Amino acid sequence: MNLTKFTLPAVLFLLTISSGFWVAKSGKPYNTAVFTLHKLIALGMTIFATIAVVNVLKVTQIQPVVILLFVLAGLSILALFATGALMSAQKLAGNAWLLIHRVAPFLLAGSVTAAIFLVFKK
Repeated sequence: MNLTKFTLPAVLFLLTISSGFWVAKSGKPYNTAVFTLHKLIALGMTIFATIAVVNVLKVTQIQPVVILLFVLAGLSILALFATGALMSAQKLAGNAWLLIHRVAPFLLAGSVTAAIFLVFKK
């Protein structure tokens, strides 16, 4: 088991963050092409990250804390998709959803990084 399985999801995560800044800078209403690109990159990252996590879970003795970290990552992804959908539909009721959308990537990155560290430490 090596870390290369997480390279593509990591690159897609960085592209998702970058395209998210691009969406934010394009103003409302969101540029359809930029917003669609952002959503597709995020979806691809989610798919490839899920495949990598499932492969790790299949071949490695996993500590309960690692499973908890992967669950936190999954909840962060759900929060990102949900708040993104609310913002795209312009049904954003206050700044709370925007705050969640801005904080969730840090929870996602932190939980996945910690889980990977725990799985691969020797």
